[in-house]
Amino acid sequence: METCMSIVVGILFAIGTYLILSKNILRIILGISIIGHGVNLLLLTMGGLKKGGPPLLGLKETTFVDSLPQALLLTAIVINFATTALFLVLSYRANKVLGTDDVEQLRGYGNE
Repeated sequence: METCMSIVVGILFAIGTYLILSKNILRIILGISIIGHGVNLLLLTMGGLKKGGPPLLGLKETTFVDSLPQALLLTAIVINFATTALFLVLSYRANKVLGTDDVEQLRGYGNE
């Protein structure tokens, strides 16, 4: 199962890198978000896909699942959502003010 997840993480990183290298700012934002999802899957996979009970007192389980990767994953999801929302708002505002979402044209506005 870890091998399949590693392949999915590699595919997400490849798609995100391809989108980041484009000239459209919306594609760049989506690429950053997809790489964030790849990092989330990477954290979950590196934490180990173990089977076991929850780490609660009073249970007679012999194996427990480590809850730290899930806590890191939830934190990473919230941070990824917040940064994606911020980037979308900034790109919307830049598009309204400057009239374009092309990165090459946005570079030329400071040189005039």
